[in-house]
Amino acid sequence: MSIKTRLLLSYIAMIVVPVVCFGLVAAWLAPSFWGDQFPSGKESRKPVFRESLTKREELFAGITFIAGYDADRLLKPDILNETDEQLRSLGGALIVVKNGSVLFASPAIESADVSAYMKAAVEERGRNGWQQLNKEGYSVESHDFTFGDRSKGTVYFLSESRSMFVTGMYFFATMMLTLLVIVALTNGVLTFLVSRSIIKPLYALKKAANEIKEGNLDRPVLLKRTDELGELGAAFEEMRVRLYESIRLQLQYEDNRKELISSISHDLKTPITGIKACVEAMQDGITDTQAKREKYVNMIAIKSEQMDRLIDELFLFSRLDLNKLPFQLELVEMTKYLASIIDELRLDPRMEGVELVLSNHAGIELQVMADREKLHRVLMNIVDNSLKYMDKDEKWIRMEVQAGERAATISLEDNGTGINQEALPNIFDRFYRADPSRNTTMGGGGLGLAIAKQMIEGQGGTIWAQSERGHGTRISFTLPYQESSGGDSR
Repeated sequence: MSIKTRLLLSYIAMIVVPVVCFGLVAAWLAPSFWGDQFPSGKESRKPVFRESLTKREELFAGITFIAGYDADRLLKPDILNETDEQLRSLGGALIVVKNGSVLFASPAIESADVSAYMKAAVEERGRNGWQQLNKEGYSVESHDFTFGDRSKGTVYFLSESRSMFVTGMYFFATMMLTLLVIVALTNGVLTFLVSRSIIKPLYALKKAANEIKEGNLDRPVLLKRTDELGELGAAFEEMRVRLYESIRLQLQYEDNRKELISSISHDLKTPITGIKACVEAMQDGITDTQAKREKYVNMIAIKSEQMDRLIDELFLFSRLDLNKLPFQLELVEMTKYLASIIDELRLDPRMEGVELVLSNHAGIELQVMADREKLHRVLMNIVDNSLKYMDKDEKWIRMEVQAGERAATISLEDNGTGINQEALPNIFDRFYRADPSRNTTMGGGGLGLAIAKQMIEGQGGTIWAQSERGHGTRISFTLPYQESSGGDSR
């Protein structure tokens, strides 16, 4: 759920929840103040003032009944005093008048007030009104009747209305207070929940930012959310991963740079040391014969050639490593191309006594996308590597072509000394030699297979090696087929 939707729902809830809660509370409190207006078969609840009002109305009805059927009983003081005592406890009062003269008035009502009320009651005959009597508010109604001697009589019923007014004030005050409490609680709870759902991930991001600022990039940022903050957390985590990877690669490049400088220094120092030794020998007069001079000159030439080849390889590898060497990919018929490479190798004096075999296991001519010049360099580097470690009387190198689903596989296998399994994963690393002593008697600077790997990968392929100590080495690489609208061309 997005933050926008969450805020919208919280705003709706801030309105709906207080209204619903207020309605429920009002429905529960109203009977407590006013009694059940619509009882449903069960005993209805009545507040104290409603019960008093009901009893008071019953007393009024009793007096009215007596006045209508036996009015002379109202002339008896004991009945009026008893009724007045009951009314007094219920907030009521009674006045009985005969022929305009007051026969009885509740003691709580002063005589001056009685005459004033009676005058006002005559003017407003037939309806209830408000009259201030004895500093209390009363609701007043009158009933006319006739005594036994045919004289006119009137009974006035006074009902104190203040209790209802006070109850109403308490009710509305209670409802207002309840509404404020409900609104405050609802808004407080919703605000806490919504703000917590927003602030908590922000604190997590702040903590992660501080970790990154301190250089700690190992701790992941996992918010596990699908809203905008979740997207922010995912972007933050992606930034952390990329930054971590960038720093790791930077450190790795720095280590590689140091290793490269060390390896270059070592590999260049070896032939230079040999040349220097030969020159010093010639300067010291050791080469006192023509044969010795030719021997030392030839050694200088060999060492110079090694340096030149090493510098060429370093230059080529640096261009490959910086992706500054362009690849001219074209369609190459693999079997014919390898056959031409074998014809070229058979003219090389180093290949004397080495059997060269080409096998096409695909059964058809395979066309791949490759850079002819760089593929030639790859094959020559692999062959050079094989020739260095030929140690058997019968020497052979076999080239094979196999068809894959999307690429052709080319393999070069020899029957040399082989490579130890622990060294096999590192043979494509620059300056790596399986011999820990870095013996350079066989020549080479340890860049041949590293260059081969860079060139194959630059042409969209992969390269790997298989070997067993004492049984030779097999190096294989793939090259993709020609892309066309109908699929791969083979």
